[in-house]
Amino acid sequence: MAVEEKAQSSGSSETPSIEGSNTPKAPLADEKPPIEYRVEESESQRFDEKATKRLLRKIDWTLVPFLALLYLLSFLDRTNIGNARLAGLEADLGMDPNSLQYNVALSVFFPWYVAAEIPSNLAMKRFRPSVWIPIIMVAWGICCVCMGFVTNYAGLLAARMALGIAEGGLFPGVTFFITQWYKRHECGLRMAIFFSAATASGAFGGLLARGISEMSGVGGHPGWAWIFILEGIATLVVAIIAFFVMQDYPATAKFLSPAEKQEVQRRLEEDRSALADEFDLKYFWHAIRDWKIWVHMIITIGIYTPLYRMTVPPYVVACFFCIGAGFLADRWGQRGIFMIFFNFVAIIGFIMQISTSNNAVRYAGTFFAASGIYPNVPQGVAWNGNNIGGSTKRGVGIAMHVGFGNLGGAISGFLYQAKHAPEYYPGHGALMATLTMSMVLSTLMTIYLRRENARRDSLYKPPSEYTEQEKWEEREKGDNATFFRYTV
Repeated sequence: MAVEEKAQSSGSSETPSIEGSNTPKAPLADEKPPIEYRVEESESQRFDEKATKRLLRKIDWTLVPFLALLYLLSFLDRTNIGNARLAGLEADLGMDPNSLQYNVALSVFFPWYVAAEIPSNLAMKRFRPSVWIPIIMVAWGICCVCMGFVTNYAGLLAARMALGIAEGGLFPGVTFFITQWYKRHECGLRMAIFFSAATASGAFGGLLARGISEMSGVGGHPGWAWIFILEGIATLVVAIIAFFVMQDYPATAKFLSPAEKQEVQRRLEEDRSALADEFDLKYFWHAIRDWKIWVHMIITIGIYTPLYRMTVPPYVVACFFCIGAGFLADRWGQRGIFMIFFNFVAIIGFIMQISTSNNAVRYAGTFFAASGIYPNVPQGVAWNGNNIGGSTKRGVGIAMHVGFGNLGGAISGFLYQAKHAPEYYPGHGALMATLTMSMVLSTLMTIYLRRENARRDSLYKPPSEYTEQEKWEEREKGDNATFFRYTV
């Protein structure tokens, strides 16, 4: 069989390791993988269905609520500039409300946010989540506080750029972190719940800012300054807590028993086919050269660009679709069809806004648009992450995916301008175009992945029939391993 010939030809190769790494070398063809890469397959040691559900609930309640809180703070600190504007930011900093200065202040955040994402995920993989994530929280909390002390427009731009660099690692870092705890078809729901924290941010952020702005004059600072200062301090407090409560990986989790740790690792190895897990920069280049990740990046920018135009009521409705879609996609083991469907729903929403002057229909269209866009953010990250073999490559690929998508935030800041009111045809038309692009590419990617799975099924034996030794010998191939099958 083809796979046996390939295994024999690669058996004498060695796994390069970075200095200071504990990564073992690959064995010769007649050797077995080192013990840390093997999981005991005794059926008596496996958890039954009820025990597995209890284990997942235990992990969920330990990880997901706190991760959602982190994203809530991140989204709050990123978007509070809008509430500060309502509290007099522009007038105090001498900004011209009829110019594009505010649009620039919104958009300048995103290029720096994007630039930080790949280095941040590599750093988190090289070190530990419980150290790296609190560090970047401290950094962005300080940046947010500093925004309360700016005295001119240039200072505001500088603070926004610094905030982008500091915040950039959170979303891709947490989504990558989730993939290190859950099987591929368990990640989507958790990512949806985590991402839905943005709903809470949008829902109460305005009310919180309204209350804080009443502090105008306290300490000689205007109300908008206190919005930045107090929300930044809240982030710093949670960052300190995070140093003590954040978990790293299942093997070192303090809240799991030895048997639970072994079961989590067994499930992950079974699901991800024992692919390479060590840190090595060659996997960075594997991600950069993978055309599928680049297609996902283009799909994502088409979704993230309209994402930043949503308002609170549509957000809340979209949250239910987001979590529901994550649940169903995990249960059915498919993601492409959901991406296609929700892109279509969003396009209908923008058609409703651009094709009529009836305000009721237009407003209904915003609900369709939000309900189509919102679920595809975590869905797209989960789809891309499911199909990247090897944890370092997956960390880089997720960062590429999220980073490129967030460039849509820089674009969206200029799509809706006052001179185009009240129809906003250019903005609506541009977002219809980006969503159509995403829908077409999602369709093509779904077709390709289905055909590639079928091709591998015809050429190689089923993944379940591979021996531990055969899997070990292809561990560095990632999603190109002959036993790897894509999530479609």
